[in-house]
Amino acid sequence: MTGRLLVRGMLVGLLAGLLAFSFAKVFGEPEIDRAIAFEEGMSHSHSHGDAEEEEPELVSREVQSTFGLLTGVLVYSVSLGGIFALVFAYSLGRVGNVGPRGLAALLALAAFVVLYLVPGLVYPANPPAVGNPDTIGKRTQLFFLMLLVSLAAAIIAVSAGRKFIASSGLWNGVIKGVVLYLVIVSIAGFLFPTFNEAPEGFSALLLWKFRVASLGIQAVLWTALGLIFGVVAERLLLPNKPYKA
Repeated sequence: MTGRLLVRGMLVGLLAGLLAFSFAKVFGEPEIDRAIAFEEGMSHSHSHGDAEEEEPELVSREVQSTFGLLTGVLVYSVSLGGIFALVFAYSLGRVGNVGPRGLAALLALAAFVVLYLVPGLVYPANPPAVGNPDTIGKRTQLFFLMLLVSLAAAIIAVSAGRKFIASSGLWNGVIKGVVLYLVIVSIAGFLFPTFNEAPEGFSALLLWKFRVASLGIQAVLWTALGLIFGVVAERLLLPNKPYKA
């Protein structure tokens, strides 16, 4: 059964990736193009009229924004779908009296918050032209460290939440577990260093729109993964249940 869920998870991940790619093309690419135009304008202004010939692009911008982006998104989403299916298979029957659809939606929401939203609030995505070469490596390392902290906090909160539920009831136990998670990640986010890498003259509105688009891409991906996989898993696990759209 786990193998069948895995295959379905990867296929659902493929579909979710296509939806995320479509969202990125419509809402994300225009902001990237504007950021690249700003970056090119800055580089031209810093050249002071030097006649040095620019190196040709190894991969054109058009290829990067179409085939390259599509390939990256699909590889990522298919892998994510497979991992999601394995976590779903492990969690089945361990998360109260929740059906396949509810479990898939709950796991997708938790994964979106823990793996992207919380780390992204501390270190949000940056478009081209935003980023200091001297600190970008450290910023990337800190982002993944914050992701690990968020994941560890979620594990601690779930473990403690089970005890809270046993002593305080379902509703109060869940609230206490969520509060514990928020306290841990809030302290970590406060202690982690911050970076102000936007160059002078870069549009704050453009930076905001890019970050909202990046958030939207992840939201589309995880929403599609949770909802579609829930339906697919339910049909596999409960084949005799009458299906209602």
